[in-house]
Amino acid sequence: MPRVIRFHELGGPEVLRVEDLPVRAPGPGEVRIRVDAVGLNRAEVNFRRGTYLEDPRLPAGLGTEAAGEILELGPDVAGWAPGEAVSVVPAFSQNDYPVYAEEAVVPAAALVRRPAGMDAVTGAAVWMPYVTVYGMVAEILRVRPGDRVVVTAAANSIGVGALQVLRYLGAVPVATVPAPGPEAALREAGAAEVVVTGPHDGDGREVPGGGSLADALRAALERADPGGSAGADLVLDAVGGPQVGQLVTACAPGASVIVHGGLSGLPTPLPGGGYAAVWLRRYRVFEITGDPAALRRAVAFVRAGLACGALRPVVDRVFDFDDVAAAHTYLDSPDRAPGKPVLRVR
Repeated sequence: MPRVIRFHELGGPEVLRVEDLPVRAPGPGEVRIRVDAVGLNRAEVNFRRGTYLEDPRLPAGLGTEAAGEILELGPDVAGWAPGEAVSVVPAFSQNDYPVYAEEAVVPAAALVRRPAGMDAVTGAAVWMPYVTVYGMVAEILRVRPGDRVVVTAAANSIGVGALQVLRYLGAVPVATVPAPGPEAALREAGAAEVVVTGPHDGDGREVPGGGSLADALRAALERADPGGSAGADLVLDAVGGPQVGQLVTACAPGASVIVHGGLSGLPTPLPGGGYAAVWLRRYRVFEITGDPAALRRAVAFVRAGLACGALRPVVDRVFDFDDVAAAHTYLDSPDRAPGKPVLRVR
C-alpha cells in the first residue's frame, strides 16, 4: 500500500506522520501519478501550523509541487499517457490533492511535461519559482530592460528564481536577506547588490550599519545603476508586514510593489506618510496556474530560459521521505541556503 505523509493535529514538525493509505482511482479530469520527488515550500509549514490562507481538514495531507510519472488516466483525460515523466505545478488546494505521498491523484490541468533529461528532483524544484516570477514580471506587469527591481527574502527559491529571470529580461536586481551569508550565491544568481536587512526590519528601524531600510535600498539601487530612476521601479516582496512601508518609500514615482508572500507573519498595513505614487498589489501563483492560457505562456517562457541556460534551477538540500520532520524544521530555519529544498520519495 502506498505511503503518505499526513498530520492529525496542528503543531510543529513532530505532528507529521508517515502512514499507509490506499489511493483512489482518478476521476474525470484527474490522473494518478507515482511521486518521485516533492518540492518543499513554506506554505506547507504554515498549513501544518494552521496559519496558512486556508485551514487544513484533519487528518490532512500536504504539498502542491511534485515530479513523477503518470500511472493512470481518469475518464475524459486527453493528451497524456501512462509512463510520461511529469511535474505538478501548484494549481489546487492541499486539502484536495496533497502530493506528500508515494502515489497521488492530481488534476491533469496541473501537469507539465518534464524537459528531456531533467531528473525528478530538479523537476520538483523548477516550476513553482519560475512560474510565480513569470506571472509577476510578464503577466501582471511587464518588466523592461534597465528597470531597477528589489527582491526581498531573495535566498528562498522564488527569490533566486526572480534574480535569474530579471537578469534574463535585462533588469537590474537588488536582493535583500535578513542575515549575512548568501551574498555570493545571490550575486551568482544575478543580484547586482545585496542588502542585509536584519530580521523583519522595515517599520522605521535601522538596518545593520545604520539608516533605514528605504535609505539602504536607495543607496544600493544607485550603486547598481548610477544615474537611473530615483528609487526602485518594482519590488517583489515575499515578507509583507510593516516592512512594506519602507519598500514603498524606496520606490520611484509610478513604481509597483507586489506582495507575494507573508514570511513576516505580521499584518501588511497600507503605508502612511509621504511617498511617491506607487501601485501596491497582492499576488498568488494560482492567478497563473489556474488560467490555462497564462500557464501555457509561463511554461513556454521557462522552457526557453532553461534551453538557453539563463534559468538554472537551484536545489538546496534533498531530504529522504522518512525525514520529513527534519525537512520541515529546515524549511523554517533562518540558516537555509539559497534555493529549493526537495523531499525525495524514491
